Amino acid sequence: MVLKIYDTLTREKREFKPLRNNRVYMFVCGPTVYDLSHIGHARTYVAYDIIARFLKSLGYSVFFLMNITDIDDKIINRARELNINPFELSKKMTEEFFNDMRALNISSVNLYAKASEHIQEIIQQISILIEKGCAYKVNGDVYFDISKFPEYGKLSHQKPEELIKHRIEPNPRKRNPGDFALWKSRKPNEPFWESPWGEGRPGWHIEDTAITYTYFGPQYDIHGGAIELVFPHHEAEIAQGESISGVKPMVNFWVHTGILTIKGEKMSKSLKNYITIREALKKYSVNALRIFFASSHYRSPIDFNEEKLKQAEVISENLYRVYKKALNLLEKTIEIECNNEIINEIEAAKKSFYDAMEDDFNTPQALAILINFSKKIDSYISEKTGKKNLENIVNAFKEFFYILGIFELEEKTTEKDETILNLMNLILEIREEIRKRKDWKLSDEIREKLNKIGFIIEDTPQGPKWVKVKS
Repeated sequence: MVLKIYDTLTREKREFKPLRNNRVYMFVCGPTVYDLSHIGHARTYVAYDIIARFLKSLGYSVFFLMNITDIDDKIINRARELNINPFELSKKMTEEFFNDMRALNISSVNLYAKASEHIQEIIQQISILIEKGCAYKVNGDVYFDISKFPEYGKLSHQKPEELIKHRIEPNPRKRNPGDFALWKSRKPNEPFWESPWGEGRPGWHIEDTAITYTYFGPQYDIHGGAIELVFPHHEAEIAQGESISGVKPMVNFWVHTGILTIKGEKMSKSLKNYITIREALKKYSVNALRIFFASSHYRSPIDFNEEKLKQAEVISENLYRVYKKALNLLEKTIEIECNNEIINEIEAAKKSFYDAMEDDFNTPQALAILINFSKKIDSYISEKTGKKNLENIVNAFKEFFYILGIFELEEKTTEKDETILNLMNLILEIREEIRKRKDWKLSDEIREKLNKIGFIIEDTPQGPKWVKVKS
């Protein structure tokens, strides 16, 4: 099979081909950091973590970028309630978000980009939109003029007037009711930056466009986010990005996750059904949570059901038990010729698993294949299974576990790897100095050259990491 992904824009599954050889550029809308992250965030970010892991398992070099909205109305209002500085709140909540991502074993994000660290890029893009006649100034505010982008609404497949009727409050300062803010003029006791239009701060939509353009250029492979972001957020991103560059489409595949409910209701603090990630992890293991999320297709709605979570915990325990059984037997078994029945079972399971994942990342089917594989292996293996057979079984489990992000174990570095380890660490130190000087071109060239000789570089909030691709 070939990888096919459902694209929200075209409303069809299409064969996935990266725009730039083997390199995949994927952007996912990150959180607005005014509060602790909840299980809706967990569902979305686990889904994209699995997608990134699978893309890597297919041999792609993935640059997974996520933004952090650290300046926004919600942050300002919450900081006012708490009587603290908005940046103090956003800094604390960003750190808490990173803690939650680590706790969920979400490790595939290469770079988290804060909106506040890209103000100059935002100002530059707004300037371009004004020069092109796509945006206009009103007393220190700047708005995007949707009448200048005839395709506005193409992602949600609705006409602008239909969108505006349901989602837009009238504002007499705008030329059109659906025009959206690119820059908001300074208000008392709010954070602000200098701009050609006066002191103020960016609108929400332009942050993401500026960030993706900075790191990916005008066109990239995958844009992800929750389904509720299609309008107005993602519609606005398309209008901004394609108006600035003239390149279409801005994104090759729009990938959206379904909503999460609690007992059939939307999560809300007023309904007292708001569950943070850390609250969920106190009750359920990270492996059970990830298995629970994977048991529904990423595009489908999912209900946070306690009974299903208990089932996921049982599945987690059974998978790990069989894996450990094989691992323990491997440590004390003897060399025996490979059993063709076991080899065939492993190959069949791998093929079926990858076929499922290549069908728009069908994790429910892939998970079912893994569970069935585990049951069969449990009945096969014993002290007479043989070392090579057990090695193949353990490696198959590790491969499945890696893609789903469960039961991961750190590989120990042997003495033989010491020279490579030291050399790679030295190269990454030099590359970090280059990145500090914002020489992104040279930094990317180093990454690409290392990738060609089998080393994948990942930029994380804790610094760069590298992994040797299996030959």
